[in-house]
Amino acid sequence: MPTILDVVNLTKTYDNNVQAVKGISFSVNSGEVFGILGPNGAGKTTTLEMIEGLRQITSGDVILDGIKTADQPYLVKQRIGIQLQSSAFFQNLKLTELLEMFADLYGSTINALDLLADVGLKDKAHFLVKNLSGGQKQRFSIATTLVNRPVIVFLDEPTTGLDPQARRNLWDLINQIKSRGTTVIITTHYMEEAKFLCDRVAIMDDGKIVALDSPEQLIRQLLGRGFKAHTEVPPATLDDVFIDLTGKILRD
Repeated sequence: MPTILDVVNLTKTYDNNVQAVKGISFSVNSGEVFGILGPNGAGKTTTLEMIEGLRQITSGDVILDGIKTADQPYLVKQRIGIQLQSSAFFQNLKLTELLEMFADLYGSTINALDLLADVGLKDKAHFLVKNLSGGQKQRFSIATTLVNRPVIVFLDEPTTGLDPQARRNLWDLINQIKSRGTTVIITTHYMEEAKFLCDRVAIMDDGKIVALDSPEQLIRQLLGRGFKAHTEVPPATLDDVFIDLTGKILRD
């Protein structure tokens, strides 16, 4: 598949000479879900912010959909959607009003009700954002990333703090976005989430990419190095138990 993002020797050094990102390179294919994984402080969010044009690049190149981010950051921002770890919205506006405001900022024309239906919130169209649950706010946050019909959507730890039902509902939403041909780049601390969603993952540590491949291939490589699990991996998880006992329906 054609690549939609090329990152070449990307670095970020702060004024105190702390190097947060140390010359990483990778490409993302059009239409895939690409994960960036790593412990806290690995450089994941800094990397995303440089790709998105939100943080200045120290050195290296980012080319997104044929556009060099460092040269045309505003043009890049018109082509992408961003869902941050925590989002702040005007608390006393209705969901439809907020989406229309975002669309106006991009110069886009939208059907706010259709967009809310896409994320399972059509029945909350006239709610104020302050009255949404945690899972509803995350779904609405993703809706705001879609108003400009982006070529890439960036999701930074989108399911943190959600219960298993809300998390899996969000997984379905991400796969729905992918099915429309939109590329998704996601960071997460949930390895099961990365395995379920991602076509490929890059694992970062100390500002560097230490591995990049499909989840299945990375697991095979680990087993090929002689890895033995300390405990038997069950065919189901505690998440599966929770959902089996409480149902898959969201408790909005």
